[in-house]
Amino acid sequence: MSGPDQPYPLHGSIEVEDAKEILRKAIRTNRQSRSERLRKEAAVAVADVIETIPDVAAATCVATYAARPTEPGTAEMLERLAARGVRVLLPVLGAGLQRDWAEYGGPADLQVRAPGRPPEPGTAPLGPEALALADVVVAPALAVDSRGVRLGQGGGWYDRALEHIRPGARVVAVVFPEEVYDADDRPLPLEPHDKTVDAVATPLGWRWLP
Repeated sequence: MSGPDQPYPLHGSIEVEDAKEILRKAIRTNRQSRSERLRKEAAVAVADVIETIPDVAAATCVATYAARPTEPGTAEMLERLAARGVRVLLPVLGAGLQRDWAEYGGPADLQVRAPGRPPEPGTAPLGPEALALADVVVAPALAVDSRGVRLGQGGGWYDRALEHIRPGARVVAVVFPEEVYDADDRPLPLEPHDKTVDAVATPLGWRWLP
């Protein structure tokens, strides 16, 4: 259920794209208020939760991401996957948000290559079609609702990238607990091009959607 601390400053008839931007601003502000200690605790908890998802536990290749500072942390998850021998693919953003993927080469290899972008690996790019190698995709999000609607950062990167996903591969979005929305009460804005997700994971647990 939606809670009192859940950002949802939407009311009346707002255009979908405007509603998305209003929500993004509110959620980003909420994320920035989290202390560094709470972020580190959340990163470990997220890794614990992700390990319990059957599709991840059985995977030999996982496409995921290196988190920005205010996102639910993924450093612990990346290290655990790599230690288990899983092939880990991370996004590489080219000019104009061009889609590409490269293998995770360890924490020292990750670099922020442009302001505002997530850390990226320095290993050889594999092309956008490499996403078809992944057994499961663990994707970032600002919010997810109970229909599986995902609110992204606004560039549409994942909506386009997921066109290359292998049939049957599941997509799991990672958010903080208050960023999971009850679609009956507080539905997230949805446009025809938006790709829905199959599951949501938070530091407190995960579940299939819808």
